[in-house]
Formats: sequence, C-alpha cells, structure tokens
Amino acid sequence: MQKYAIIILYCLAVAACDKSAKPIAYGEDQCDFCSMSIVQKTHSAQLVTEKGKQYKFDAIECMVNYIKEEPGKFEEANLFVANYNQPGKMIPAEQSTYLISENLASPMGANLTAFVSSAEAKAVQTKLGGQVYTWYEIKEVIHKNNPLNH
Repeated sequence: MQKYAIIILYCLAVAACDKSAKPIAYGEDQCDFCSMSIVQKTHSAQLVTEKGKQYKFDAIECMVNYIKEEPGKFEEANLFVANYNQPGKMIPAEQSTYLISENLASPMGANLTAFVSSAEAKAVQTKLGGQVYTWYEIKEVIHKNNPLNH
C-alpha cells in the first residue's frame, strides 16, 4: 500500500512541474503584464516557470517586458509564442523568428508577430514589409523602443 502512495505522490509532483504551454482561454484569460483580455490567437504568449506556474500574455511584447521587470527570475522558464501561421499554437520563443511590420498590427502596438521559421517570417515580410529578428534581437528592440516599458 505504501508503495502505491509513493507512486501517486511522485506522479503528482511530476504533473505539478509540467513546463509545457497550457491552452489559453481566449476572451477569458487576462494578460499577466497589462491585464487586458487575451483575444488574439495570433499574438499571444506564455511563460511557464520551473515549477509549472503559467503566465499568459496578450502580446509577445508584454511577455518580454514582464521578464525584464524581474531580471534573472525567469532564466529557467519555458517561453512560448503563438505561431502566426497557426493561430493559437504555441511554439518555443527562443527558436522562433519575429517580424515587426506596420502592416501587421499586434494588440499592444509593437507590430510584433512570431513565426516558426525564418522562411515563414521572410515570406510575410516580402508581402507586408518590415524587419525580421531573432528572439535575442527582438528583446533588445522591445526594450529600446516599446512604450510599454515601465
């Protein structure tokens, strides 16, 4: 009997530390940075801590700014962004490619959109203009130019 209790506790501990993205309840969940409702499946983002705590954002720039407010706190967190070409599907933020284009608005005005590959981002850039960035570049751009910075 004790063996089963240990197995159950182990399973609960593992489940509690799940670092995968959980579904966002669009139209119900609020952004953990700006408190706006999360409604656009094409621009949302998520941060999942080491212990599995979920933070949800209505825009990628909100997540970038949230992380900036607590330097070092989220170094081990998993970061996810919505794939513009598959709305609502979360992809790893650090491996994604980003486009800032005035012709592709995002909820908080940074005109920032994520793509699963540079080829997809460049295809949209060809149609709509703008500049393509990596995750590390986009963090610098947002920190320098975003009016949401506190």
